[in-house]
Amino acid sequence: MRHVREVFGQSGFRVRLDWGPVGARATQGDVVVVVDVLSFTTSVTVAVGRGMDVYPFPWRDERAVDFARRHDATLAVGRLEARAPGVAVGAPSLSPAGLLTCAPVLRLVLPSPNGSTIAAAMQQGEPSGEVVAGCLRNAAAVGDHLVAALEQGLAVSVVAAGERWAEDDSLRVALEDHLGAGAVLARVVERGQGHRLSPEARAAADLFAATRPRLGEVLHACVGGRELAAKGFATDVDVAAELDVSTVVPVLRGGAFGSERG
Repeated sequence: MRHVREVFGQSGFRVRLDWGPVGARATQGDVVVVVDVLSFTTSVTVAVGRGMDVYPFPWRDERAVDFARRHDATLAVGRLEARAPGVAVGAPSLSPAGLLTCAPVLRLVLPSPNGSTIAAAMQQGEPSGEVVAGCLRNAAAVGDHLVAALEQGLAVSVVAAGERWAEDDSLRVALEDHLGAGAVLARVVERGQGHRLSPEARAAADLFAATRPRLGEVLHACVGGRELAAKGFATDVDVAAELDVSTVVPVLRGGAFGSERG
């Protein structure tokens, strides 16, 4: 069993990549970067950059309401819910574009079924490493953060969140998250640490490098981008596709993502 864990955990490499909650547990390093480009970690990066502390939470139900109350925090509404009659105009939601313009709050509870769930699980895991939110907007800053960890002799893993199939709740690989993870890892390669990447991590970095000249076009044309556009949220794709516009490195401490700047 130990050999199996070492193989699937990519333990021969100090920089690893895998998918979803199971992959996060398998490859968990001293630093874990969660990547959910459309839209959890992009939303976290925007919100933290505006001075908000962001609490990840797996469920959007009465448990989230109670959690927000106990932390004296604002519970984000769903993207579609934010447009419903009776909801305060500009209420914080899981919309990166909305979070760029809404009135900032001190503490925000941000539920999501993918990135938020992984982040919360990693914080509670044994052993628990440092958890970071990565996306295209802060890819270089997060990559630099990983290089600093590697220079201290630590192991790091990048976890692409992916999506879920409605039919059976199984993991659906999402191109946008592969590219977001690849952008972070490409920075690690650029900083001279490419020899530490597992083949899975290196392939993601190579995919990003090949796609970078058409990044915005690809993000809009992929399944995730088309899904958001069909729901009226194409501007969220625009915000998510902006590469390296933020130096914020959101780190999960005390239950909430707060800012470290690269």
